[in-house]
Amino acid sequence: MKAPARDKPIEVAIVGGGCAGMVAAFELSRPIHGGKYRVTVYQMGWRLGGKGASGRGPAGRIEEHGLHLWMGFYENAFRIMRECYAELGRDPRECPIADWRDAFVPDHFNGVADWSPRGEWLSWRVELPPFPGLPGDPDAPPLRMTVTDYLTRTATLLRTLLEAARLRKDRLSGTASDLGVGGGVAAAAVPQKAAPGTVMEAVARFLRLGQLATLGAVVESARLLETMLASLPSYPKNVILTFHEAVAGAARNQLEALISKDDETRRLWEIIDLSLAVLRGSIRFGLATDPRGFDAIDEYDCREWLLLNGAAQSSIDSAFVRALYDLAFAYEDGDVARPRIAAGQALRGAVRAFFTYRGAFFWKMQAGMGDVVFAPLYEVLKKRGVRFQFFHRLENVRLSTDEGPPRVVALEMAVQAHVKGEGEYRPLVPVRGLPCWPSEPDHSQLAQGGRLKREGWQFESHWERRRVASKTLRVGSDFDAVVLAVGVGAVPHVAGELVARDPRWRTMVEKVKSVPTQALQLWMNADMKDLGWREPPVNISGFVEPFDTWADMSHLVAREDWPAGPNRPRSIAYFCSVLPDPADAKSPPAFDALYRRHRPGGHPFPIEQREQVRQNAIRFLNRDIVHLWPSATRRPGEFRWELLVDPSGQPKPRAARADDTGNEERLSSQYWTANVNPSDRYVLSLPGSLAHRISPLENSYNNLTVAGDWTNCGFNEGCVEAAVMSGRLAAHAISQLPRLEDIVGYDHP
Repeated sequence: MKAPARDKPIEVAIVGGGCAGMVAAFELSRPIHGGKYRVTVYQMGWRLGGKGASGRGPAGRIEEHGLHLWMGFYENAFRIMRECYAELGRDPRECPIADWRDAFVPDHFNGVADWSPRGEWLSWRVELPPFPGLPGDPDAPPLRMTVTDYLTRTATLLRTLLEAARLRKDRLSGTASDLGVGGGVAAAAVPQKAAPGTVMEAVARFLRLGQLATLGAVVESARLLETMLASLPSYPKNVILTFHEAVAGAARNQLEALISKDDETRRLWEIIDLSLAVLRGSIRFGLATDPRGFDAIDEYDCREWLLLNGAAQSSIDSAFVRALYDLAFAYEDGDVARPRIAAGQALRGAVRAFFTYRGAFFWKMQAGMGDVVFAPLYEVLKKRGVRFQFFHRLENVRLSTDEGPPRVVALEMAVQAHVKGEGEYRPLVPVRGLPCWPSEPDHSQLAQGGRLKREGWQFESHWERRRVASKTLRVGSDFDAVVLAVGVGAVPHVAGELVARDPRWRTMVEKVKSVPTQALQLWMNADMKDLGWREPPVNISGFVEPFDTWADMSHLVAREDWPAGPNRPRSIAYFCSVLPDPADAKSPPAFDALYRRHRPGGHPFPIEQREQVRQNAIRFLNRDIVHLWPSATRRPGEFRWELLVDPSGQPKPRAARADDTGNEERLSSQYWTANVNPSDRYVLSLPGSLAHRISPLENSYNNLTVAGDWTNCGFNEGCVEAAVMSGRLAAHAISQLPRLEDIVGYDHP
């Protein structure tokens, strides 16, 4: 998209205030542009954030759309936030989160929920070591890792895992192994950067001798495989595959006897087996030489592709793989019986996450995402002159009908509320010195705000169709360029003309699917140790449905506004998972038909879905939480409901007697949500769908670009980093900045 040349500022309308939209605004309003672009952000409701929005509820408690952890490979996202905090220049004497290091802290302790063959849930915990540097370091060398680089690192990981398995086997047997004979010695004798001829001689000797005698020899032969993978074109594919099979078979034979007896060995073997399958498949499919790279296998589901390349079914069903799917909500239609994610993107995500993180694998926010991400962005953008129009709901993107280049000629908006005196809505509130977004709008700023509150207007609900006015923004007077930064689920509802007229958009809407999610937050009057969790604060995924992911967020008590005393929480827990799609909401037409079910008191569909989450929470706490917190239940099947802290300050219910059925009504004092609004739904990376994503750089319409984690942005999976990359690409489409080579990880043509 090429912006028109002119003397006056180019008016840019950004529709949607999530990560992608805000980053596009951040890039276009940089001082380097000298005021060339005048940006206006149009946002439904009273707050920014999209799927990352949070609010402050009673007692100043943080209420999120879900569990938000930043990963250490989010180079673009951290770079933006580091620049934002530096420009904001908060005084640490006045604000508790003044610098980005106040906002994000390293989180090294993580885990997955592992189902043991002996019939019990075990938490498999690991402390991932810090890697050099910090995410977003401005002077870091450019990240341009090739498929060959990633495969070499995978081979290094394989060797490390085999060494860990060898040490485990020695410890259990009470012996110390050596390198063995034959191939292992040959491998150890080969320098790491040996000439291909020397390596081939060692491989030939190994293959003649056959199976390795010890696991130590397998470790050293894995080093030889690592050397070969670093220079793939130098070796015949059939030789590498034959050697790979020999190493895999030897490792399997050496560990087989222990796998069923020792959980730690079993877990190590599962990851070894998966690593072997990744290497075998990458060699077989020629990913290192295919110009498409990982994208060449996006037609396959990841589990399907791993099985095709030799992974055992037990490894495919392992806690590790289950956690990867859970973290990506990778279940079509929200059905946990249908795990699906494109194999290429799944591999790209895994190698980026495990091999390129800096500082820590995860970084945990020190307040709500709205507080530490969107409030600072809002304040910086306001200082730069970016305008914000809250309470504006996009209804239609109107296209040109003449014979000229296709373009957007109008944006049709529903005005949800007027600000008193036609002033500017002030969205932030202070909580313990920190600017935050409230969970409810400030009706006192709105014209007839009292009436709107009494009538229960739901400004953030897709099904709330009431308005106080209509507004049409016109090209040439109100905007020159448009950034459509809504969620993919909202596209058919707000851009109907685009979908109807453009086959590419119609196919995108059909193929690029999304799912609803659910989240639960608990504030408790006991700490985690009292609940039976004896380890440090942790993030765990791969657990049972309906809430497969848990994070200990107790550190947030200090950022909330609870009074001192017995009603102050001692722990906070966040849970989240996918939420199954009802049969009558699986396509845009069916979803739209739900409009017609409106009844007084609110639209029934979101109410029904929220009630479903409540029932899920009751069942989960009564039945499943005991596997994580053994002291959180009074007796089998009954959660200790009196643990939950009521922010209203009401006294907790009496302890239940043996004949009580529990105090489940106590759950009403907690927070849960069903993210069923079209823009709140999580975008999937289904096999065969990624080729149908639309890029922000596509110029089919000469004044329109798109932004969001659903676009073709170089990392095509729902996450903060993808949204930030897409927002930067959208800004480039308009201004040619940032340079594509400065968008870390964007290595697609």
